[in-house]
Amino acid sequence: MDAHRCRKGSLCMARAAILVSGGGRRMRCLLDCAFFNEIDGFELAGVVSSSPEAYALQSARNANVPAYVVDDHLFPNAGSYGLALLNKLKDIDTDFVILAGFTPNLGPAARYYTGKVLGVFPALIPAFEDLPEQDVSTAAIARRIQITGATAYLADDEGHIGQILAQKTVPVLPDDTPDSLLDRIFEDAQKELLIEAVRQFCKEH
Repeated sequence: MDAHRCRKGSLCMARAAILVSGGGRRMRCLLDCAFFNEIDGFELAGVVSSSPEAYALQSARNANVPAYVVDDHLFPNAGSYGLALLNKLKDIDTDFVILAGFTPNLGPAARYYTGKVLGVFPALIPAFEDLPEQDVSTAAIARRIQITGATAYLADDEGHIGQILAQKTVPVLPDDTPDSLLDRIFEDAQKELLIEAVRQFCKEH
């Protein structure tokens, strides 16, 4: 199995790189899964941030997970950044990629890891899929929708939302603010969907 490392007398492992740009809330739930061995066959190759200021880097280091920076501000265009990112992913021996609040375009990394890039979006795709994640809950409240949720997906070859893996609904409450809604989407849907998507990937590959 090309996506796994089989050690003598042990389970075959799929090595994941978690890509972050900010606080790393999604990343931290996966750090806990790795620490407590809650996902069979799951191993962290490292955390890669697009920003040296991302709080997620310190969280990863506190958990003794290798943390790296490929700063998107140091590159002249998306193509050169994507190539640098791909080289880093190869350097740390990555089998698959998890998007955890990562904002730059993946570029050639998406094509190299086709079918092996997982993410979760805080809405029921196709709703609001053209909006930045931080604007989705604001849009949901402004449109006065009653049900929103989250979507687990595989990225396509351009790094955008591709095949839908699973969805879970979350009600929009009358007193919701954009922040409270986004928090509840994470706690009640995104976290569960992300962990299950990683678990299923490790099981199938």
